[in-house]
Amino acid sequence: MELLFSYGTLQQENVQIANFGRKLVGTKDSLPLYSLEQLRITDQRVLRESGKEFHPILQYTGKPSDEVVGTVFELTADEIARADDYEVDDYQRVKAKLKSGRSCWIYAAAN
Repeated sequence: MELLFSYGTLQQENVQIANFGRKLVGTKDSLPLYSLEQLRITDQRVLRESGKEFHPILQYTGKPSDEVVGTVFELTADEIARADDYEVDDYQRVKAKLKSGRSCWIYAAAN
């Protein structure tokens, strides 16, 4: 199983069902050194599934005072690939270390 930190629409049950065919169970955690920005979504599939035109996106700041709260989910490799398909090109999947010390995947700004 892979760990994925979610801070946005992947926490929505309807998005989970649409992409993974199941409701995910997760644990709360936080990601230091990042802040949230807003991204306007134009992909029709993502708009339809999330119901939201603006999605949060992680931006690395390196500032110890910055921290994003979210949920850590356990996903299979196939489910991670489906999450990759859901996220638009403005996001990139990278490894990060959470406040708890766990290493996981995150979707951050691709810049």
